[in-house]
Amino acid sequence: QVQLIESGGGLVQAGGSLRLSCAASGRTFSSYAIGWFRQAPGKERELVAVIRWFGGSTYVADSVKGRFTISRDNAKSAVYLQMNSLKPEDTAVYYCAADAPPLKPLESTAYDYWGQGTQVTVSL
Repeated sequence: QVQLIESGGGLVQAGGSLRLSCAASGRTFSSYAIGWFRQAPGKERELVAVIRWFGGSTYVADSVKGRFTISRDNAKSAVYLQMNSLKPEDTAVYYCAADAPPLKPLESTAYDYWGQGTQVTVSL
């Protein structure tokens, strides 16, 4: 089992920044992919970014490319989502999830473990 806990959400003005953290416990992450997803009210869940724990390769969705960065800290078993130049349309609940093994990390249905989510609200 893997437990994922997100933190770092909050209320920020447009143009501001937030850094979300995903802390993992339980099984090790050596063969996982960790993804950040978001879901706004009335909208489908959207993949934001993914990082492969082994090798560190990343994917960032076009909708946030150039503004969001995903990274990891092996020693802390943590994954971060740095969000800059935030826009009101970034408002959503953000979730981190683990795909183990990382077979289809771009598909939300492949993820086995999910955190409880953290709210990000961007005001004008």
